[in-house]
Amino acid sequence: MTSMLSETEKSEIIAMALSDHASFQNIRNLYGLLEKDVKKLMRENLKEGSYQAWRKRVRTFSDRREHYK
Repeated sequence: MTSMLSETEKSEIIAMALSDHASFQNIRNLYGLLEKDVKKLMRENLKEGSYQAWRKRVRTFSDRREHYK
């Protein structure tokens, strides 16, 4: 699914995923990507350390906020 996205769309999705204000559901509503697709896109486009830090932040906040990523 992510291979069908333009570079602009990929950039927008990455920006949304990095944002503390957009959830996976928001991304799914706009782009039709599942959570696993977003994670795959992030893994492919971020440095390993940046990806790991992002995942840690998402997991930490998801424990506290039901609708956060």
